[in-house]
Amino acid sequence: MPVTVGFVSLGCPKNTVDSERMLALMGQEGLLLSADTDNADVVVINTCGFIESAKQEALETIRHAVRLKEKGQIRKVIAAGCLAQRMGPALGQEVEGIDAIIGLGERDRIATIVQEITAEKNEPVYLQAAQAAIHDDRNRLRITPAHYAYLRVSEGCNRNCTFCTIPSIRGQLVSKPLETVVDEARELVASGAKELILIAQDTIFYGRDIGLKNGLVQLLKQLEEVDGLEWIRVMYLYPASVDDPFIECLAAGEKIVHYIDMPVQHINDTVLRAMRRSDTRKRTMSVIGKLRSAMPDMVLRTTVMVGFPGETDEQFAELLDFIRWARIDMLGSFTYQREPGTPAHDLPDQLPEDVKEQRREQVMLAQQEIAYENNDKRIGEELDVVIDEAGDPGFATGRYFGQAPEIDSVCLMENVSGQVGETVPTCVIGSDDYDLIVEQLE
Repeated sequence: MPVTVGFVSLGCPKNTVDSERMLALMGQEGLLLSADTDNADVVVINTCGFIESAKQEALETIRHAVRLKEKGQIRKVIAAGCLAQRMGPALGQEVEGIDAIIGLGERDRIATIVQEITAEKNEPVYLQAAQAAIHDDRNRLRITPAHYAYLRVSEGCNRNCTFCTIPSIRGQLVSKPLETVVDEARELVASGAKELILIAQDTIFYGRDIGLKNGLVQLLKQLEEVDGLEWIRVMYLYPASVDDPFIECLAAGEKIVHYIDMPVQHINDTVLRAMRRSDTRKRTMSVIGKLRSAMPDMVLRTTVMVGFPGETDEQFAELLDFIRWARIDMLGSFTYQREPGTPAHDLPDQLPEDVKEQRREQVMLAQQEIAYENNDKRIGEELDVVIDEAGDPGFATGRYFGQAPEIDSVCLMENVSGQVGETVPTCVIGSDDYDLIVEQLE
């Protein structure tokens, strides 16, 4: 009988791409992929290890699998992905009963490793240093809905933010060749994707390591020519590198949606320097002004960090003032988490958890007011909405161009006759908290 493999994918879209490639590789080798992760021969958990909360989620998922193994419901447990890369053999000491720990560099050997551990011929750890080359992500078994897909353009990051573990996990920036990215895009569109979401640790830096000038702009112009592609969405842009050529490309594109994800983290210059980010308040505000001037319908998503070591009441107040000024459309806030191995871990003036949480709540209350006001202004506006999920007859959930899947608000659709993946004309008739309520037009 073929070996059955249950798979759990945790973390960000970059992990999703890795998961999809691993699933394809195992399927190609004759392993039987099972949706029942509680009763498979082997359970593979593709972990996230970026911050403490993600680490704890991964550890609990692994412990759950190990408990099922002890009960005899599954035979083997494999931990893969970022937390495996970050902890290495220590992960096996943290959770006893893991049969294999697979680092990021061994991703494409997943099928062989599964076969080895089921034949009792395995080593416990498959680990390399953070990779110096990028994987080929073509030929994936996609786990996103058919009509959208993630397109990774590079791996790793050359930034050295003092709070971030990514460079130590995924290594330095390595860009895919331009022709490889475009070929992968065509493959994804041929498989049904109408929307491609460009991702990386630092998307705006795409191509700099391989000698491409304005590499992201070059790539976007080529993706515009891909037949069958309707929406191109750009995520994870470092603010200091958003320049005029990119803004001009975004404004002129016919398929590039007027939406970007540009994490600012903070706005106070002293805090930004402590974070070792090259942004400044003046520069960030200038970029936002240019984006909104070039594209009045621009939808901007960002994330901010509160409670960084030494953040004063005045510096936090400056951040709140910026949020109210910028009127960010989509905003996520998280508290600083003290990560071992990062420079910020040893900084003085670490703030109490209750202070950090209070500040996060203040940020989200300020953002809630902005989001509700923005939704009210959209009532009566006509929007093209792609259907993501169909519910009861006549009802569905979808997104207009200003909403990225899985992380943003949605459009609650009424009187819908279209199918999942179809884009339909709608009119905004109301809102429900952060979500818009839309009705399909005749």
